[in-house]
Amino acid sequence: MNRKIDFLIIGGGISGLSLALKLAKLTPDEKILLITKEYLAECSTFYAQGGIACVWNNNDSFEKHIQDTLIAGDGLCNENVVRNILTQAPERIKELIELGVEFTRNENGDYDLGKEGGHSERRILHVNDQTGQNVEQKLIESIKKIENVEIKEHWCAINLFARNFQCYGAYILDQKSEKIHNVAAKATILATGGAGKIYLYTTNPDIASGDGIAMAYRAGATISNMEFYQFHPTCLYHPYAKSFLITEAMRGEGAVLKDVRGNEFMHNYHSSKGLAPRDVVSRAIDAELKKTGDDYIHLDIASYKSPKFIKSHFPGVYESCLKFNIDITNEPIPVVPAAHYCCGGVLAGINGKTEVKNLYVIGESACTGLHGANRLASNSLLEGLVGAHECANSLAEQISDLKVKEFKQWEPGHAVPSTEAVIITQNWDEIRRFMWNYVGIVRTDKRLQRAKKRINMLLDEINQYYWDFKIEKNLVELRNLATVAKIIIVSAISRKESRGIHYNLDHPNKSEMSRATTIRRPW
Repeated sequence: MNRKIDFLIIGGGISGLSLALKLAKLTPDEKILLITKEYLAECSTFYAQGGIACVWNNNDSFEKHIQDTLIAGDGLCNENVVRNILTQAPERIKELIELGVEFTRNENGDYDLGKEGGHSERRILHVNDQTGQNVEQKLIESIKKIENVEIKEHWCAINLFARNFQCYGAYILDQKSEKIHNVAAKATILATGGAGKIYLYTTNPDIASGDGIAMAYRAGATISNMEFYQFHPTCLYHPYAKSFLITEAMRGEGAVLKDVRGNEFMHNYHSSKGLAPRDVVSRAIDAELKKTGDDYIHLDIASYKSPKFIKSHFPGVYESCLKFNIDITNEPIPVVPAAHYCCGGVLAGINGKTEVKNLYVIGESACTGLHGANRLASNSLLEGLVGAHECANSLAEQISDLKVKEFKQWEPGHAVPSTEAVIITQNWDEIRRFMWNYVGIVRTDKRLQRAKKRINMLLDEINQYYWDFKIEKNLVELRNLATVAKIIIVSAISRKESRGIHYNLDHPNKSEMSRATTIRRPW
């Protein structure tokens, strides 16, 4: 089925929704289609607990925030990009407040600014420990009032249609009707988030399968710095707790990491202890688990804060843990590191512009130069807000030059319905496990080469399956996951040093000269 639209936005998190809101106001005569492959609220933004980093009071300064970000990025941040994004933070926050986001205040009525790892000052605006959920809900409430924005849930983007480094739109599967639409657009914007589903343990929801990065790669865009996949130090360890993150803000308020015997250990790894940058804390926990043979470590706040404080500051964590019979006011929380955030992505400007004409990428799917080799905590939602703002302005400025060009319908060929869906789950499980074991927190050359051999074999099998059987969401995700896994592996192999999140035992030191890695088709 053919459809023509002015702007196609793929993804419904903070980046996609913010862009749709701003673009609708700047271009009221244009039609905007925003699609999500699940319910609108099912995105990484919704599950973000900590908050949004922003210089807000006189004790802080932009220069301090900038330096904290550059230090975390370990030499690979683009300082101009960092300055541009961080100095916009107060204005973008004010816009959220105008939308109705009620950031938590202290007893004096001032905003309760939190502190997280790597930050030299308290600057995290938050809504208790459910910031993302509140921001997402306010954005959804606002977007549903906009007449020139059409929202389609359960629409899964299959692939972009691009020729000669120009994007014309995308092929999209309506999961309910099982029809495939070819949607032609003046500009296509990817706001699809990360790829945490590629790892065995992740804080991300199941939708995080690297779709935007894989589609942009196939369209000819440059992918950069994908070896830098950030692992969050504290994900709830429980057989039935799926991907539940324990916010870093808890350590900012005094929670302490201990082994299961009650021994503190972070002082052996960093002077900032539990508030060291995330890569340091994750590697420390990984080292302790390997040393002791334990399955998890403890995060203890019960010994340091009153039940009243815990329940008021961390109601989301308290209620969620209680569902698994863990009372965090009386006992420590079992945690493990988990894949959390993709610091690399599609090479793009702050406004989302890529090397492929009329293709824009914003948010976690993009690599703008803000995060470098390691993202500073709570800079991610901020990047989504600023990227959406800049992208909307850029598209509005050039609206008269943008044209819609239709393209050919989807050709199913000789594809038949699958009778062996077990192949999809088997391949996904295998990818998750070898990515965790070989391309995880600590890497070696031998592990990376093993992973490369495995992914090459699986990619051949997956691509054959892709062309033989009818398209469905799980198959689309598997193909994208395998593609992104290959990109991460190749990027990690090419970096012969340890820097930021990327740590290789065979190359433990930093190179004096280091630059971003880039991947283009063909491999």
